[in-house]
Amino acid sequence: MSKKRVKAKVYTRYPLSSVLIYNVTTVLHFLLGGFGIILGYNFSWIAYLFGSLYLAFSFAEMYVIMPLTVCPNCVYYRMNNSLCISGLNVISKKIAKEGDLKVFPKRAEGLFCHNNMYIAALLIPIIAMLLALILNFSFFLLAILLIVLGLLLFRFLVIFKKIACIHCAAKKECPNARSMGISNT
Repeated sequence: MSKKRVKAKVYTRYPLSSVLIYNVTTVLHFLLGGFGIILGYNFSWIAYLFGSLYLAFSFAEMYVIMPLTVCPNCVYYRMNNSLCISGLNVISKKIAKEGDLKVFPKRAEGLFCHNNMYIAALLIPIIAMLLALILNFSFFLLAILLIVLGLLLFRFLVIFKKIACIHCAAKKECPNARSMGISNT
């Protein structure tokens, strides 16, 4: 008895609820991560500096660099009335000129590629809070760390696999979808 695999519906316009889930999760991760860094290092000037630099890096990576460098090369940039999972294709159309579809997979090539910087934006606060817990344990910091870890797991196990990538029109070209094994679903 073989189970026939059903192809997932591909969205040209993601439901607003999906876009909100994606962006609220992202913003919460960044904000709690930045706050966790500041809290973990006792609200010192270095904590504020590092926390602020992290926030600037993470928000710029996601909401400035991505629409300027990744989105113009995506199929969602070219589709009329489209809305990708992040909604950044709409912003990209206003601030960047159309790129090349063949360049889209290169978002995962090189040490400082967009994918690596995105992962760094997700992992930096976790690593920083783990170190802070060793140096200056607090249950409040532990709670923030666990929430940020939960948001990371939610992103990888639920958002990417069930809400975002599975329905993406770019999944056949996307290195992320290929690495998750969902480019042909």
